[in-house]
Amino acid sequence: MLEATGITVRYGGRTALEAASLTIRPGEVTGLAGPSGCGKSTLARVMAMMLRPDAGTLTVDGVPVTGWRQRAPRDLRTRVALIYQQPRLAVDPRLRLAEVIGEPLAANGRPDGERVAELAALTGLTGELLTRWPHEVSDGQLQRACVARALTLEPRYLVCDEMTTMLDASTQAHLVAVVNAYRERTGAGVLAISHDPLLLDRWADGVVDFAGGQGPTPGQPGRALRST
Repeated sequence: MLEATGITVRYGGRTALEAASLTIRPGEVTGLAGPSGCGKSTLARVMAMMLRPDAGTLTVDGVPVTGWRQRAPRDLRTRVALIYQQPRLAVDPRLRLAEVIGEPLAANGRPDGERVAELAALTGLTGELLTRWPHEVSDGQLQRACVARALTLEPRYLVCDEMTTMLDASTQAHLVAVVNAYRERTGAGVLAISHDPLLLDRWADGVVDFAGGQGPTPGQPGRALRST
């Protein structure tokens, strides 16, 4: 399991997240809803080991996380992949789309062109699109590359932070289908963060409402959440 317990994050004198807890189980999609500014993205970054909390613990398959970002053990860091809301802020503009997808493989010293091509085709990117720079493609095409990149190392958990925001309906449906197919094939756990209740109703096994300090809805496997 990917388990956050009592997570508190402060930015300067402001508390962005207070004593938040959530568990993501393998093979399940946990939805996370709530208004802007309630701490959803902050929790997502903590659960992806991208942000060190001021208090609380994160465990990955029973192993406590003691290092954050590049200091997190590679074995733990590669078990969790984060897909951001804004793909243009999540990619290096100096990389072509094929390089964006293959970036985790290159960083781990095992570039694999066949794997890149396979994932690109899976997400609907083929041919000359892979040779384009980020500024030469649409937001939807760039987000497809980001989803493909997230799958390259076959993570055990996917944290999808507003992954489908501002995408057209067909792209949204396709990317959700890609993530679902990956989950069904590998047994990965998924955290789906969204403002869209209809999307979460269709996609998630249970939904945690982050508004007003509310806990999980009936049947939700996560623990209660509190935010300020």
